[in-house]
Amino acid sequence: MKHLWKVVLAAAMAASLPAPAVAGAVATVGRPAPDATLSLLDKSRIKLSELKGKVVVINHWATWCGPCKAEMPMMSAFHRRYKDAGFEIYGVTTEDSVEAYKLKKLSDLLSYHLAWRMSGDGYPLIDGGLPTSYVIDRAGIVRFAKSGAFDAQEFIDDILPLLREPAPGN
Repeated sequence: MKHLWKVVLAAAMAASLPAPAVAGAVATVGRPAPDATLSLLDKSRIKLSELKGKVVVINHWATWCGPCKAEMPMMSAFHRRYKDAGFEIYGVTTEDSVEAYKLKKLSDLLSYHLAWRMSGDGYPLIDGGLPTSYVIDRAGIVRFAKSGAFDAQEFIDDILPLLREPAPGN
């Protein structure tokens, strides 16, 4: 009987731990962020797994989306202020038909990176809405997922506490 209790306790403890990121997994709040590769406008690529230790926002947007365009200046200003504290934003355009060179002027105005593609289906549009954003903490855990534009107060309330958390291993 003692042995059975140890097995049940071990199983319960294992179930409470975050599962490792799994290929093909969908980003879920409280779970490890699925890995994905972002293809940036400058033709470079970055894997989300390379960003551990940073707070990362993945923001899906479109050129025709009013709320997307409205949040961009605030996000850029916030990024400019906190990027040295380990904060990154990647704006992923949802429009395959927009050629990268057409977004160059906008990219030059923003402090954060724009991406024209993201591999996999791990970060879908929530309820089909734009903008859709995912916030990943320094440990690589999805902390927020949101459909709709951020405002400055939400960024302060949601991002600043994550930036105050130590990076894993510190």
